[in-house]
Amino acid sequence: MRPRSRAWQLVLGSAVAVAAGLSGCASDKPDPKPLEAFETKISGRQVWLDDVGSVRFPLVPAARDGMFFLARGDGTVRALVAESGREVWSADAGGEISAGVGSDGRFTSVVTRGNEVVAFGAKGEALWRKRVPSAVVSPPLVAGERIFVVTVDRVVHAFDALDGRRLWVYQKAGDPLTLAQPGVLAAYRNILLSGQGPRLAALEPTQGSLAWDVALASPRGTNEVERLADLVGPPVRQGSRYCARAFQSAVACVDAERGTLLWTRNVGGSRALAGDAERVFGADANDRITAWRADTGDVLWTNEKFMHRGLSGMLAVGPVVVFGDFDGYVHFLSTVAGETQLRLQTDGSPVVTTPVVSGTTVMVVTRNGGVFAFRPN
Repeated sequence: MRPRSRAWQLVLGSAVAVAAGLSGCASDKPDPKPLEAFETKISGRQVWLDDVGSVRFPLVPAARDGMFFLARGDGTVRALVAESGREVWSADAGGEISAGVGSDGRFTSVVTRGNEVVAFGAKGEALWRKRVPSAVVSPPLVAGERIFVVTVDRVVHAFDALDGRRLWVYQKAGDPLTLAQPGVLAAYRNILLSGQGPRLAALEPTQGSLAWDVALASPRGTNEVERLADLVGPPVRQGSRYCARAFQSAVACVDAERGTLLWTRNVGGSRALAGDAERVFGADANDRITAWRADTGDVLWTNEKFMHRGLSGMLAVGPVVVFGDFDGYVHFLSTVAGETQLRLQTDGSPVVTTPVVSGTTVMVVTRNGGVFAFRPN
């Protein structure tokens, strides 16, 4: 049997990371379902290839203004033209990377393992670096000439993007155990959305005051590990509707305009959702894929053909939903019926990033560091 155990890091209140195999040992896992033959319904091809070295940290690439922004574990930060893969600039963060990348096209930011938030300008020039008290695994959010960072103890820090001046800090009492996996940090109009355990909090971005917060899940369990239900990013946005997964607990959507819960469904799983105007997509803990109605949460279809294949987070783009698996395959399913439309191969190592898109180019990164850009038609 092929080892496929997923070990998630949990973080104690003292900010000491420990590994916990929440899915059990590899010997307890069913064999992955073999991939089935299918009739190709759309065309697609690899358009360029790059390399970022072995990925041993929670890399989240950014796509903005026709560019992809990536980071290597050694601290190298790069901006690539999405259409061609041409490097526009490369910079050094001055230390190994723990989280990244966040960018609005003008400012780009990463966080090092030394807990330093590092900011770069539009040409990759280093602007400033500021230390935060705890580790960071979620990519910074760059918006409105500010850089927002949430640490593993769920404290939100706001910095001026121009000079690194600390603007405010938001902190509330929380659980002693948190998930060291990229969480939810997003912007909606004039509010900042931050995952705070199983709750989505809306913060006023100039002062950091709380506007509202909504519970996406009501975790139950006999211990802190079983009750762990931090929100997993990136979230799905359609207008004022934001949808996210609560770790191993639920899939839910909120109305950010009103600060109200639209719907929630008790569904296990640990990877990011995808969505379009009509549907929300996600895989559960066994990699069973489900499509829910975005407005009501009703199930539209399920697909069990990828069970136990270690699926990545998902991306909805046009008529397809895209994701990778532990064998390095990238799958394109119909958003309407969940049928396989196209399958493309990478380097054979697991796809470790949620796919990102810029224009017509879809990019994934593998565990071995392969950066693969595809263009489906």
